[in-house]
Order: sequence, then C-alpha cells, then structure tokens
Amino acid sequence: MTVYNFSAGPAVLPRPVLERAQSELLDYRGSGMSVMELSHRSSLFEEIIQDAEALLRELMAIPDNYRVLFLQGGASLQFSMVPLNLAKNKKALYINTGSWSKKAIQAAEAVATVEVIASSEDKHFTYIPEITVDNIDQTAAYLHITTNNTIEGTAFQTIPDAGKVPIIADMSSNILANEYRVEDFGMIYAGAQKNIGPAGLTVVIIREDLLNEEAVFAPMLDYRLQSDNGSLYNTPPTYSIYIAKLVFEWLKELGGVAAITAQDRQKAALLYQAIEASNLFSSPVDKNSRSLTNIPFITGDKELDRQFNEAAEAAGFKNLKGHRSVGGMRASLYNAFPIEGVQALVDFMKSFEAEVK
Repeated sequence: MTVYNFSAGPAVLPRPVLERAQSELLDYRGSGMSVMELSHRSSLFEEIIQDAEALLRELMAIPDNYRVLFLQGGASLQFSMVPLNLAKNKKALYINTGSWSKKAIQAAEAVATVEVIASSEDKHFTYIPEITVDNIDQTAAYLHITTNNTIEGTAFQTIPDAGKVPIIADMSSNILANEYRVEDFGMIYAGAQKNIGPAGLTVVIIREDLLNEEAVFAPMLDYRLQSDNGSLYNTPPTYSIYIAKLVFEWLKELGGVAAITAQDRQKAALLYQAIEASNLFSSPVDKNSRSLTNIPFITGDKELDRQFNEAAEAAGFKNLKGHRSVGGMRASLYNAFPIEGVQALVDFMKSFEAEVK
C-alpha cells in the first residue's frame, strides 16, 4: 500500500534527500563518521553550514544586508525572542490570524507592550484581515504577521504596507513556497519541520539594522550574539542543518522557489477544484485567503468527518485529520508532497462521496 503523509509537521521530506542522507549516514565524505558525530567546529561541518546559508541566500534572493541564523527552539521560542530583542521601550504591533498568532501575542505580552491592530477571530480565523499603512503606528518597533496559518488554512496573498515599521513574519509553513520578497520584511523566522527539514532547526533571516544594540539577559536569545558567532555560539542542531542543506540543493535542482511554487499552485488547485465540485465536501476558508500549503475541508457532519478520516487512514492517507481546534480534515501539501498523492486523495474523496449518497 502506498502511504501519503499529509502531516502538518514534522512533514514529508523529499525522497532523494532521504536517500542521500541514508547513503552518507555511516560515513560522511570518507571521514569514517556520521554527520551526527561531527564536531560543529570541524571543517566538514563548517562547510555544511556555510553551504546551507549560501544555498538559502540564493533560493530566497536574500540581500547582503540580512543575516541568516540557524537556531533552535522552534518558531515558538521566536515568539519571545522577537520582542526581547526588538521591542525594548517600544510598542509591538500584531495581526491575529489564528492559533499561532495568538500564541505569539501571548508570549510577547509577557515582555513588551503589545497592540493587536487587526484580527479575524470574529469569523473563526477563516480570512485574512485587510491592513493599510494608516492602521499602523509608525513609532512601533515592528508589525508581526503569520504569513500562513497552518491550522486554519489561510495565508497572506500580499504583504501589507507597513510604512517605516519593519514587518516580522512567522513563515514556518510557507517559507520557500511563496512569491514574497525578503526585502519586504525586517525579519523572517521559520521552524524547519515543514518545508526545510527535520524538527529541531529554526531559520532566522534578519536585517542587520534590527540586530539589538544592547545584550539580552539570556545569551542564547540574543540575535546579535548568535549572528556574531555564525550560529555557532553553542552546539547547533547539526544534523538538521545538514538535511536542510540537502533540501536546499534539491530545491535548486528543481528550478528554485519559482518552480516549486508553480508546482504547489498546481497541487492546491487540484484539491480546491475537487472540493468546489463536491456536493459533500466544502472549504471553511474565504476564497481570497486560501493557503497553498495547508488545506482544510469538511463535510459539515462530524460523524461523516470521523468516518472519512478512519477510511482515509486505512487506505494509506496518513495524518489527514484536522487540528482538534478546527475539526474536519486538513491536507498539508508542502514542497516535498507529490502531486500523485493529491490526485489519489481526490479520487478517494470522490469514491467516499459516492458511497455515502
């Protein structure tokens, strides 16, 4: 039975990357050691982390005045790290578009003055609210957005104009799968476990002028200290960085972000078209706010949702059950997810619908 992994994260990885990692697992480049055993101070690992950064810079067209950091703690640690570094004596602005935005806001409120300037909670986070520069206090430290809402299935189609206020973006679930420009952000951060690699790695891309002037009380949470040490202040998640490098190489061979985003659009369109053509399934998300990477759908009947999820699991469609806060189903179609899996899901949905009529 073919298995298709629709997990929201940790998520599917490219098969060529897994095969490459398998071939190098016991002996990396004749060293007699696995990458997991290499010292982070060794020349072999220094080459890995430098190549990973160079590849990411190329893929995302990262300008020279941005630093790239490979950190730990997931995006959730960034919820606290961002205000600690950037919001001293200033107000931080947030747009609340879902569960992860709410957690970012709660974390920031513990260390900074926070103002939520827009929210879609009034309609259960099924849309992205419109923001204009007139809504944004130009004295604020930053404006925080979550570019793609993994749980709710919404995404920013365009990045708001914030004037002189830097935009800080949690891009965990659509980094390397969109047409955003790095220079439109002051900082981007992303947990790796969706489009980059294994859990345990967090990528931060930060404009140099935003690096903190004063030291943060906790060295591990200090962007400037981490940057000045080349992400090697302490032992980084070495194996996750190695896998990320392989993923970046795979993406480059496919044609880069533009090519993979075109594939992602094709996959998403296939599933959305099936949902729209169905008399059983529907999308709870506003059409103008739909995510390419995380697609929730429902039958409108909890019992039918349960039956579908059980049948899908038995048929090899893994991790389709929607988040407990939303229910229904959710297909996460990250870069490494094959279009064949989307077509197989669409066929299964049609068969299920025919059976329950």
